[in-house]
Amino acid sequence: MMLSKKLTTLQISLFNISNMLTPIALMFAISMGMSGCKEHHDSGSSTTVIPPENSASDDSSLKIIHINDHHSHLDEERMEFDLNTGSTSGTYSVSRGGFARVSALFNQLAMGHGAILKLHAGDATTGDLYYNLTKGKADADVMNMICFDAFTLGNHEFDNKDQGLKYFIDALDQGDCPTRTAILSANVEFGPSSPLYQSTRIQKSTVIETQGQKIGLVGLTIAQKTKNASQPNPDTLFKDELESAQQQIDLLRQAGINKIILQSHVGYEMDKYLATQLHGVDVIVGGDSHTLLGSQNLEKVGMTPEAPYPTTLQNKDGDPVCIVQAWQYSYVVGELDITFDSQGRVKNCQGTPHILIGDDFKPKLTSAPALTHDQQLNIAKQLHLLAPEITVIEPDSRTSQILSPYRDMKEKFRQTIVATAQEILCLRRVPGTQRDINRSSLGNVCNQDERVNRYGGDIQQLVAEAFLQQGKTYFSAQLSILNGGGVRTDVEQGPISVEKVYQVLPYNSTLVQLNMQGNEIKATLEDAVDAVITLNNTGSYPYTAGLRWSVDFNQPKGQRISNIELKDSSGEYSLLMMDQTYRVVTLDFLANGSDYYHTLATIRNERRIDVGLDYAEAFMKYLEADGLSQPRALFRLPVSNYSTQYFIDRPL
Repeated sequence: MMLSKKLTTLQISLFNISNMLTPIALMFAISMGMSGCKEHHDSGSSTTVIPPENSASDDSSLKIIHINDHHSHLDEERMEFDLNTGSTSGTYSVSRGGFARVSALFNQLAMGHGAILKLHAGDATTGDLYYNLTKGKADADVMNMICFDAFTLGNHEFDNKDQGLKYFIDALDQGDCPTRTAILSANVEFGPSSPLYQSTRIQKSTVIETQGQKIGLVGLTIAQKTKNASQPNPDTLFKDELESAQQQIDLLRQAGINKIILQSHVGYEMDKYLATQLHGVDVIVGGDSHTLLGSQNLEKVGMTPEAPYPTTLQNKDGDPVCIVQAWQYSYVVGELDITFDSQGRVKNCQGTPHILIGDDFKPKLTSAPALTHDQQLNIAKQLHLLAPEITVIEPDSRTSQILSPYRDMKEKFRQTIVATAQEILCLRRVPGTQRDINRSSLGNVCNQDERVNRYGGDIQQLVAEAFLQQGKTYFSAQLSILNGGGVRTDVEQGPISVEKVYQVLPYNSTLVQLNMQGNEIKATLEDAVDAVITLNNTGSYPYTAGLRWSVDFNQPKGQRISNIELKDSSGEYSLLMMDQTYRVVTLDFLANGSDYYHTLATIRNERRIDVGLDYAEAFMKYLEADGLSQPRALFRLPVSNYSTQYFIDRPL
């Protein structure tokens, strides 16, 4: 018998959970009392939610089950954690996430309850071979095993232009759900070139009735980031988030709807800002920033929550707003329980960000003996005691069956090993100890790495080097330019497969040759860091190969990048000449001016040549070193080759 099949009875007796609403099999007890909405934890202040003077019989309850940013991560992964609890002390691994677990928990949490909404806050696609191979069909099929009530457009839904978005929506509409998933975005307007022009399929807002309650939902898509860091059609417009949201909230209130949820894909910081600036909003279910919310107990298992789940603020009317987000990559299912008074104001909210894991615990040391059943039970018990958010659940068999043919397709392609990482190659967009410091999926081994803090991401630097080498092959390139957000994941020590390459570089980008003067190169770097400083767009932070510099965020734009040095064919560095022309390899995405690389968009006509080589393929060509009988061995590059040589941040 599987371990997870024995957990329900065990957990109830061990943890004395007497208030479980339903006997949810195969998962740890749901902590319903954490981070209630009676306190505002932001900035250390406290805001009391004062119940209105009405009887409890006038109250109404709503359960929201939600995810965001699963990015085509449909398979489970392995996660490592440390236990320091006597006989069970050690480092272990266990399966984590996977959409079949997401589906299982959604369906179990929804079973037997009253008013429920099932929401997805955007970025369903792009990030794994499932998207590269199926263009969103696999994502749509497994999402239809949940039958979401509403889905918000994320910026990555536009990565394959508006046509790619339409293909995904059409696939979603082919499911057997009783009602179609509402597709929402209040601030997107499709232009005449878009296949979604004048379509009514995507709505600005909608009203969903559940158990007699009418709930208004407003969708929101991050505007500047989508226009500048994705590939929507040129005439598809993204309007101001605050104005667009308020317009729809006002319309809903005029129609008599007094419970309003903002289903946003704008990031946690923007969600907090919107909460304080909007009239009439009650709940914000967010995405985009991949923010882990939860109790500080998660730090005991190697995770770093940014704030409580839920986070509570006050809207422009002085009423409470509950804000939630569910991290990333099918790792978390958020469960939020809200009580409204008779006027539709939030009276209380509480919930759990369920960290989904399996029961297949293994010691990290391969030489260690396999764990006994009792040892696995004990580890499960200790994990729950350390962090009640940890939820053991068995994958949904029907979702696994739907995914099976896609998994076979992926497996055939993913097997090829193209290199071996001799050490961890950490992901980090911006150096320093203030910005983007929780980016790594490998946790503190990268997030707190001194070298990463000083110089930035290892894997970004290696990808930039790979592009330069391919640029040299095609047109004798002298340097490469890459945005840090174009590289999506760390590389663990060990074999690097085709699948891993496409996880690192999942987008549809190709290499471009640009002939640029030194002053244009400097202006490009200034553009990129300005977006980091003024817009908190960490993904635009630049990485180059063949070029290095110092950066000081305290200086005004135009003076932040200094000591720019170019590496010559002999390996020596000398100052970049502002009036000299250089051969640059970059991505078509950046060459079009996206991600705030505005200067690159001015390099046109004969100064731009589209190489046409897929950027993931370019990386694989670099990894597949000629003449070697074994996969190429990869190490961190020497620090002298890192583009950021000296970094000074400014106080946030």
